[in-house]
Amino acid sequence: MRYASGSKPDADADTESHTNTDSRTGVAAVAGHRIAGYGSRPETTEEQKIVLTRRFILKDFKFVSAALLALLFVCVCSSPSVFAKTKRARFGTMKIMTTPGGLLLTIDGKAHGETLTEYRSFDLEPGVHNVVVKLPNGSLWTREIEVPAGRIKCVMVNYRPLPAPPKSPCPFPVNVSAPKSVGEGEIITYAADVSYAGTAGLKYNWTISPSSAHIMSGAGSPTITVDSTGFGGQRIIATLSVDDGSADPMCMQTAQAVSVVAAMEKKILVAREFDECDNCTFDDQKARLDNLAVELQNDPATIGYVIAYGGRTSPIGQIDRLMTRARDYLTNERGIDGSRIVIVNGGFRESDSVELWIVPRGATPPRATPTVQAGEVKSNAPARRRRG
Repeated sequence: MRYASGSKPDADADTESHTNTDSRTGVAAVAGHRIAGYGSRPETTEEQKIVLTRRFILKDFKFVSAALLALLFVCVCSSPSVFAKTKRARFGTMKIMTTPGGLLLTIDGKAHGETLTEYRSFDLEPGVHNVVVKLPNGSLWTREIEVPAGRIKCVMVNYRPLPAPPKSPCPFPVNVSAPKSVGEGEIITYAADVSYAGTAGLKYNWTISPSSAHIMSGAGSPTITVDSTGFGGQRIIATLSVDDGSADPMCMQTAQAVSVVAAMEKKILVAREFDECDNCTFDDQKARLDNLAVELQNDPATIGYVIAYGGRTSPIGQIDRLMTRARDYLTNERGIDGSRIVIVNGGFRESDSVELWIVPRGATPPRATPTVQAGEVKSNAPARRRRG
């Protein structure tokens, strides 16, 4: 509590007022004593009267001064306390939270954003305020709430949707969706959409036509997959029967979907020669192998073939060196999976030669075409490996 300069708290003021009261009692006693004693004294001289008069005036002056000081002290001490008690707060506070949060909030017709799952505070003028909260089901929670001045009023809204009235879950809608047309070899997905309000577990029974088509996955569940391979130019029909096990005919529903399988155009897969290098240095061969690696990476459905030929006068073991060097570079330096690389010993030609082929999976692989018979080869001593 704040006090005026030089003043004391109320407790001190009360204590001081008691002291003043005691002081006045003392003064009144002195005054009474003075009157009582005045008639019993013998007659005094003029000089003594003047002295007594001065003493009485001095005592009266001290009494009046003390009374005025006490009254001034009480007023100064009590004025802040009186002011504090009469001052009124200008605003009240409303705190609002909801469960769940994120509900639109309006106070006195003014939008205040969304509620939170913790309190939001609003300073409002004292009085009654209209509070509206839009609930998740679209209805409005509306209340008239009074906010006192200088007080905090907390408002909490818990939304609990009312349970739906019990009703028979049957019959219930069932829908099966699937692509209208697919290419032969594609996997068809049949998905059921069932709106069942009951609590019993549903049983899903699928039937596929033609009967030679088989369910790949999902039998007994709302979604199945069917392989269309071999059904080009035909229709595949999936029929679903759903029931809740109650033996009530109304609780057994059926639906179906039809997919037309387009005949797959037969593509002729052919291997193609990508590059060829005769008497190449290793640096030249690496550049060509780099290009082959890029082709393989761009088309994961292909395989790379490397056919190595030794020359008529090449050192013994030259073909093995060419094959090993090509395989190591493609797998170790370019990161090509070894299963996608086929190395072929092509025999002999007039000079060292390497052929690079791109072969689609399922295509006929390339064949080696040597031009020199093995008996015509005049191999030299093995080549010495260069350092560096």
